[in-house]
Amino acid sequence: VSGSGKSSLAFDTIYAEGQRRYVESLSAYARQFLGQMEKPDVDYIEGLSPAISIDQKGSSHNPRSIVGTMTEIYDYLRLLFARIGHPHCPKCGRAISRQTVQQIVDAVQEIPDGSRIMILAPLVRDRKGEHQTILKDLQKAGFVRVRVDGQIYDLSEVIQLDKNKKHTIEVVVDRLRIEGNENAARLADSVETALKLGLGVVLVKVLDGGESLFSEHFACVYCGINLGEISPRTFSFNSPYGACPACTGLGCKLEIDPNLVIPDKSLSLAEGAIQPWSRNGQLTTWYSSMLQSLSRRHGFSLSTAVKDLTEEQLRLVLYGDGGEKVLATYEDRHGRMRQYYTNFEGVIPYLERRYKETDSDSVRADIESYMASTPCPACQGRRLKPESLAVTIVGKNIMDVTILPVTEALNWVEQLGGKISPRELIIARQIIKEIQARLSFLRDIGLSYLTLDRPSATLSGGEAQRIRLATQIGSGLSGVLYICDEPTVGLHPADGSRLIATLKRLRDLDNTIIIVEHDEAVMRAAYHIIDLGPGAGKHGGEVVATGTLQDIMDCSQSITGQYLSKAKQIPLPLERRSGLG
Repeated sequence: VSGSGKSSLAFDTIYAEGQRRYVESLSAYARQFLGQMEKPDVDYIEGLSPAISIDQKGSSHNPRSIVGTMTEIYDYLRLLFARIGHPHCPKCGRAISRQTVQQIVDAVQEIPDGSRIMILAPLVRDRKGEHQTILKDLQKAGFVRVRVDGQIYDLSEVIQLDKNKKHTIEVVVDRLRIEGNENAARLADSVETALKLGLGVVLVKVLDGGESLFSEHFACVYCGINLGEISPRTFSFNSPYGACPACTGLGCKLEIDPNLVIPDKSLSLAEGAIQPWSRNGQLTTWYSSMLQSLSRRHGFSLSTAVKDLTEEQLRLVLYGDGGEKVLATYEDRHGRMRQYYTNFEGVIPYLERRYKETDSDSVRADIESYMASTPCPACQGRRLKPESLAVTIVGKNIMDVTILPVTEALNWVEQLGGKISPRELIIARQIIKEIQARLSFLRDIGLSYLTLDRPSATLSGGEAQRIRLATQIGSGLSGVLYICDEPTVGLHPADGSRLIATLKRLRDLDNTIIIVEHDEAVMRAAYHIIDLGPGAGKHGGEVVATGTLQDIMDCSQSITGQYLSKAKQIPLPLERRSGLG
């Protein structure tokens, strides 16, 4: 029976006392941050464990909270992409790799024996100028040759460059023949020298063959873009290291919506069509004066319905006329008429300026009522900066994974082991295992349709509760008292058995679970039931029956037991009501 005292017993008594006792066991220093909890109105409770409540209260309204962060799956994805992700240039799309000196030397030594190579350090790439200072400095430093625009020159020559054309200059650090390990020390020294001169970049040219570019940084040598050190924070939209700079990681921007500024286009400007500038259905005096000057200059009437204005006339009203001065006439508070020239900035720029400049919460709230959330044009709603989105695993970046439904994301993770290298698998095996387990929990509790980028604020109470349930299973805690509030709410009947299996898995971790529930399947799966009643409100609060499922069904006073034993049933109607749709 609803209102019979189930939640009062579970949450207001058992949970409250469990929490209070746990907090009291902490030091005085820790308690000052948690606050003192009131003792529930109960005489005696024994055997309580630390309690965790998983209720149906609304999930976080923080716009930065998503399903992936709630379940910690996104944290593991950040770790995965930081460890085995393949960076690419966000501009040209070329793969970017970083090598140590030894790795570069090893790669060069794989060139067939007998091959002659040149080691070059890039100094100038596609830059206009004569670059005489660079050439002279190289000669003073003792270098003999330089390659300019693909041609080898002796530095003792006079090298004339057209200052109006772009040039590429590379200094020849060394020329040698590949002969096994004989030149390994010389090769390593030359590579180190070239890396210092080329700011971390070295070019190895095989004479009569191709050439290879190596870098000790995550940087595109063609576009000059440096990705920096790749770490988990690179993929955090809550960190300036990973967040899109345009929307600061929100994925959307609040912008003035013209349709909210002028909701009724059948009205004229004089009738108060501009909502923020109207009062009691009329255009206010100050704004009326500016609009009259604007309309006279551009040849339209304030009495014309907005829907009948031309596109250009409406644009002038909303976005201004480029700063041209208009003559404003208004009546001051003393009743005197005043005139002066001012520029008409437009309704929307005016509201944007007021929103940025005001310190008043009420003014900001009023202007926000004319705003709408639109996807960030810079990141297309993906929250991360281009450099972060350019890191991929098997062709997908981290946000490509988060937009997948749970079932598809789980398939991607399960197939990942067969698509990455053995070395990457060794690095990522434990991370993949954690992601796979958490995605499986979400699937098992009937949330396979959710995407990891789903904002937490859009979840229903039942969805949020089941997500918290999956998170607790993933945490692996034991010896805890969990209290759940109708976890089956909003759950498809086909997923009921999976939810029960999940609850049993949580129980099998050595935990105790108390569930406030009306669902028959959950009650039949419980090993102990407390039936409160017999009625609601002041007619409830009594323990009508307690014990196993059979004990409840055998109790003649238990209405719940009578329905569980099928002694009472709700008959299906012979005729269904016709729908209104």
